[in-house]
Amino acid sequence: MSLNQELKDRADGTCELCAAVTESNAEFAVPGSPTGGLDGHVYICDTCKNQYENPDAVEVNHWRSLNDSMWSQVPPVQVMVYRLLYRLRGEGWPQDLLDMMYLDDETKKWAMNTELAEGEEAIIHKDAHGNLLAAGDAVTLIKDLKVKGGGFTAKRGTAVRRISLVHDNAAHIEGRVEGQQIVILTEYVKKMS
Repeated sequence: MSLNQELKDRADGTCELCAAVTESNAEFAVPGSPTGGLDGHVYICDTCKNQYENPDAVEVNHWRSLNDSMWSQVPPVQVMVYRLLYRLRGEGWPQDLLDMMYLDDETKKWAMNTELAEGEEAIIHKDAHGNLLAAGDAVTLIKDLKVKGGGFTAKRGTAVRRISLVHDNAAHIEGRVEGQQIVILTEYVKKMS
C-alpha cells in the first residue's frame, strides 16, 4: 500500500488539519520529522499546504478548524497544529488553544525543533532540572518565594497545578498560589511527574 493511501485511510479521506474533503488532499512531509513514512507525514489539502508554506498568504479564519484538529492523537498532526497555532498566536484565540493543547515531551520537542514563525525561534520552558514544561503541567516550588504585591510567601514544596507558559519569555511561567495568579521563574520549580 502506498504512503498516500495509508495517510488517506488514517485521515478517512479528509484533510487532517481543516477536515476538507477534496481530490487535492495529499501527503505532506512534516518539516524536521525524526522519522519518515506514516509517522512523519500528514494528509492535507492544497489550501492548508499553501498557507503553511506561505505565511504571508494566511487567511486566519481558515485556521479556526484547528480547534478540532488540536485534539488529534496523531503526533505529526499535533506538531503541525502546534506550529500553526504558535505562528498565529498574536491573533488571541490561537494562544488560548495553545494553552489548552497537550503534547508529550517527545512530540513537543519535535514541534519546537525548527523555527515556528518567520525568523523567530521557539521559546522552550524548562524547570530547574532541565525538564521540558508545557501548559497544563503541575510543578512544585523548590524555594520559598516572596510574592511581590501579594503580601505572602509561597513556601517551598507548594504545588502549582495547570501552569500556563509566558510565550515571550522562557524564564517565566504563570500559576495560581493561594488563590492568586502569579508569575514564577522556571529556575525555582520542578516538574511533577
